[in-house]
Amino acid sequence: MKSTKSKEHQLQRRRYSARNLWAGILFGLGLVGFIDEAVFHQLLHWHHFYDKSTSDIGLVSDGLFHAFSWFATIGSSFMLADLHRRNAFWLKRWIGGILLGGGAFQLYDGIIQHKWMRLHQIRYNVDIRPYDWIWNLIAAGMIIVGVILIVRTQNRALSREA
Repeated sequence: MKSTKSKEHQLQRRRYSARNLWAGILFGLGLVGFIDEAVFHQLLHWHHFYDKSTSDIGLVSDGLFHAFSWFATIGSSFMLADLHRRNAFWLKRWIGGILLGGGAFQLYDGIIQHKWMRLHQIRYNVDIRPYDWIWNLIAAGMIIVGVILIVRTQNRALSREA
């Protein structure tokens, strides 16, 4: 009986492999967005999402940013509940998605928003280079570990189909 349940679970995980990944990516985007907004925007007051205007505009931009991260997290929660309902949740693949989504968001923030668009910096009135290096290296590390987990789970799913 247990063997039949296990095979059915493996089949469901393979069938919903992409949904596990996307649920993780959305959760990672929301989680890293929440951490960025709560820690760097609200607690440390290092920057706002948009720093090229007044503090009031900065606060409004933070609110919109917070709403985005909240909707991503809630959306991923619905996907996660559906995966559990279908007995298709795949923890390693989901964690790989979290790391990929969170790392991609952080790298996008560090390169596109901080450097290219110059919407804000991590911090002001300091030598920004150590902050940029740490920010972007953590993001790259998250992406690398996430991709490794995703590839391993994909290879595992493909090897069981053969």
